[in-house]
Amino acid sequence: MVEQSHQRSASYGLSTVDKPDFSPLTKTDLSGVIEQNHALHTYALPVMETLYEQIVNTHNMVILTDAQGVIMHTLGDDDFLEKANRVALTPGVAWSEQRRGTNAIGTAIAEGAPTLVNADEHYLRANHILTCSAAPIFDPRGAVIGVLDVTGDCHSFHRHTMALVRMSAQMIENQLFAAAYQDGITLHFHSRPEFIGTLMEGIASFTPGGRFMSANRSAMFQLGLSPQALSVHTLNSLFGLGVSALFDHYRTAAPGLLHMCLPSGVRVYARASVRLSSHVICSTEITQSARQAQSATAGTGRQTATDHDSAHRLSSLRYLNTGDPQVAAIIGKLNKVTGRDIPILVTGETGTGKELLAQAIHNDSPRAGGPFVAVNCASIPETLIESELFGYEDGAFTGARKKGSVGRILQANGGTLFLDEIGDMPLNLQARLLRVLQERMVTPLGSAKSIPVNVSLICATHRNLRDMIAKGEFREDLYYRLNGLVVKLPPLRERTDFEIVVNKLLAAEASGRRYTASPEVMQLFKQHNWPGNFRQLTNLLRTAMVMTSDDGEIRLEHLPDDFLDDVHSLRKDSAVEPAVGGVPTNATLEDVELSVIQKALQANGGNVSATARALGISRNTIYRKIS
Repeated sequence: MVEQSHQRSASYGLSTVDKPDFSPLTKTDLSGVIEQNHALHTYALPVMETLYEQIVNTHNMVILTDAQGVIMHTLGDDDFLEKANRVALTPGVAWSEQRRGTNAIGTAIAEGAPTLVNADEHYLRANHILTCSAAPIFDPRGAVIGVLDVTGDCHSFHRHTMALVRMSAQMIENQLFAAAYQDGITLHFHSRPEFIGTLMEGIASFTPGGRFMSANRSAMFQLGLSPQALSVHTLNSLFGLGVSALFDHYRTAAPGLLHMCLPSGVRVYARASVRLSSHVICSTEITQSARQAQSATAGTGRQTATDHDSAHRLSSLRYLNTGDPQVAAIIGKLNKVTGRDIPILVTGETGTGKELLAQAIHNDSPRAGGPFVAVNCASIPETLIESELFGYEDGAFTGARKKGSVGRILQANGGTLFLDEIGDMPLNLQARLLRVLQERMVTPLGSAKSIPVNVSLICATHRNLRDMIAKGEFREDLYYRLNGLVVKLPPLRERTDFEIVVNKLLAAEASGRRYTASPEVMQLFKQHNWPGNFRQLTNLLRTAMVMTSDDGEIRLEHLPDDFLDDVHSLRKDSAVEPAVGGVPTNATLEDVELSVIQKALQANGGNVSATARALGISRNTIYRKIS
């Protein structure tokens, strides 16, 4: 850095033997500079005094400059101030690189970084008597607005001086930050709880609705994002916590530190305060006025707190726990990983409720206030799935919309992305998805700009991904990236809570009426194999409910004929003996067809498309035969 600074100094036309420039600003002009930097000057002076107390009698001085390197204020030992005057270290003098060559103040401004310049590292020989440690001071928007510097005799050089200067500069920045963002939500966070409230804490400010406004340098370092990248984020997308959930936390009797997760996956602790209309709300004092302000600013397509609470009651893991031991075990596992940024892979036959489970996981998570975006990888044409997932710029390809498209991954930013039938994702796109998940950045088609994204990932498939990996049909590295917690939903025929499930489905579809299934129908249901699982059962119940009388009881005459035919056929097959090759000897051609289809479905893990290809028939034929 010093070598590059020397090269710049030479390019400015400076000579190493130049004499110091003793042409400070007039008192009037200096007063104007101080007035233009009123906030910086006001907050820096007490910090400078504290810093000077730590280095007193060490032949040093403390210096504050503006963004151009003009000295605004100094504090120092009398014996060194006289030496400083000989090299023009006085208020009103500019110490930019253009005027003084390589020096800690000017080089810190040029580099935007803390700078140590000692003795003959200075460009001008006249300054070789100095040792200087300078740190730039950034405003809340990330621009350099000044420099804090300690300069002393080169023979009194101490390495710890730079640490003191950097800490003092950060104190000034934090005070400027607090003064600039007095209205909204302020979050103080760190990966170690004992650092909250210290100079090491990250501070981020958000609007009452949760939109990002600014962050201090420690926050940007912990988040790993630049001010430009942070500008598109929200409280939810950065920390996985919505505004309503934040308020709910502080409504508890004794709220402790928040436990949050950064986009990088790092867990942090946090303390929040809210200031609305000059009224500070923090800890247990989240008032009704704050809730009203939050609700008013949240109406941009997101759920309000009331909407979220309602959705949480209607569909959550607790709602899905209806007594089956297998399902209860799954929910127990999911409760342990909720909010811990662990990817979840849901397996099971088609129609077992994988998307419903994913929605319930989202509703019970800290991201419940964010979007839930479901993408069925099997239903999107292979030629369109890339643009559908990653989005595209205007004119990225023929037929692209004007103004482009955001893409489903970015739509899920701050919430949950559910990739259903992940096993059907084309192999060439699996590598790109893996890169997005690892880097947490999305690059739309036709764009050179990468956009940060923070999503909780849930995937689902009825396929055996390990078998697909062995066949080269699925990437092994992507599998292990998705393979955080794997749960397998049992098929409907294996569940012990079948009667409760039927009654819940009837209640959910009832629209105010009360429906029941007769004992004969319920017994028939329990004996059926339900190859279509919940999807098949739900559609059958909807049809039967329309056919019922005023009493709302579903009886045999209300069930569809094809379902009754299927049941009778299965009963007849199970009663006929002997069988040849697994098919009864007196079976009809239709029985043989059904048996072959069912075996092919089982061999293909319930995948109707794969079964249709294997048998050379259409999917509609299979659905007609098994329904």
